[in-house]
Amino acid sequence: MNRRILSLFLIGVLALAIVASGCISGGGTTSTSPSKTTSSPTATSTTTSKAGGKVVWASTQLVPPAERAFILNTVLPGFKKQTGIDVEFIPISYFDLSTRLAAEEKSGKVTIDLVGDLHGAMDYYDSQGWLMDLSNMPQLKGRTFISTFQKYSVIRGKKVYIPWMSATYVMVINKEAFKYLPSGLTEQDVIQGTDKWTYDAFLEWAKNIYEKTGKKLVGFPVKGLFHRFLHGYLYPSYTGYEVKKFDSPEAIKMWDYLKNLWQYVNPSSTTWDEMADPLLRGDVLIAWDHTARIKDAITKEPDKFVVVPVPRGPKGRGFILVVAGLAIPKGAPNKEAAWKLIDYLTTPKVQAETLSQTGFFPVVKEASEELPAGPLKVLAKGVAAQESTSDALVVMIPNLGKYGGQFGELYKEAFRRIVLQGQDPAQVTKDIGAQLDKLFQEAGVPLP
Repeated sequence: MNRRILSLFLIGVLALAIVASGCISGGGTTSTSPSKTTSSPTATSTTTSKAGGKVVWASTQLVPPAERAFILNTVLPGFKKQTGIDVEFIPISYFDLSTRLAAEEKSGKVTIDLVGDLHGAMDYYDSQGWLMDLSNMPQLKGRTFISTFQKYSVIRGKKVYIPWMSATYVMVINKEAFKYLPSGLTEQDVIQGTDKWTYDAFLEWAKNIYEKTGKKLVGFPVKGLFHRFLHGYLYPSYTGYEVKKFDSPEAIKMWDYLKNLWQYVNPSSTTWDEMADPLLRGDVLIAWDHTARIKDAITKEPDKFVVVPVPRGPKGRGFILVVAGLAIPKGAPNKEAAWKLIDYLTTPKVQAETLSQTGFFPVVKEASEELPAGPLKVLAKGVAAQESTSDALVVMIPNLGKYGGQFGELYKEAFRRIVLQGQDPAQVTKDIGAQLDKLFQEAGVPLP
């Protein structure tokens, strides 16, 4: 978490927001460097080639059906038409991808040409020596990468990946909810993320809605990415850390807070994996989720909703910055073709299309010129407001390699035991805190 990071990317965020882009951004100017392509077997679909072979692209991102359809039906045909190069797109889990990369690098028979994954995973892959240095690849012309993303893509002095997409998690408010604001909190406080927009005020608001409507109209995607809310939003906002103070007195207060809030949360939250549909159905008036997973609600009814910063806690306003990148494995058979695909995926036009179709935000400044006015401005404005709050605590998802899944599950277990089952938070956080400590030790990663 670093407030200096915020000032670096704020300029970029605001620039994108003008035309409807948004997510986290940064303020610098840069262009980038390059690499080649590969070929290989396995899973899902593609393009065909004359000059350049086939690129095997394994990605943990854009895996859900609608996002995958965008890649297969729009992006790859456009790339093939332009270059004549086929692409085999392989949607894959983080665990399976890391296992496959390890096996291929060990055997010396690399089949993957391009990797799409989050920053933390890229950090891990590079720490294992699986990725090539992209610093000597050809320049990617006609785009200016936002400096924050460029900064993150250089790990241990090596250009590990090219920034591809960005995202964050925000709150979405049905404007109807503003009728029930508690005393002392205004609509502008919420929209702008002022000091008055706190978790305590959120609790009062949720209670007001319930008392005046008889309905529990706050919602979270408990079956989806709710663990990100726990480790990346509540924990840093209350303790200043994601893990380091997992079983601290401040953490106990945080869990007590969440138990109180849960009285006013729609019980169906435990069955939801994303919040767009519950928002559109009116099952909730206030929701938290990943920008990509609330995009449909904003797109379908932009006049009905507003995207706002998350509340602040005693330590500040914690939120996650998500950066996805594109990397080339060492020994990839088609590095040059892979580089051409990286070039294509980071063009302003494709970046703008990616935002429109998936809700993931551009990493190049020029994408703002490709975005039409419309619902995406609602998203962009809210994201920009969150990034620009003076009390922002920026959090990156920990780089835990093969232990990443276990990390999220431990937070979910703590939630189930403390909030849903009513167990003693002091005992639960002690138990799970010990497991988290062991996990980070085994991964060789400092506690964030």
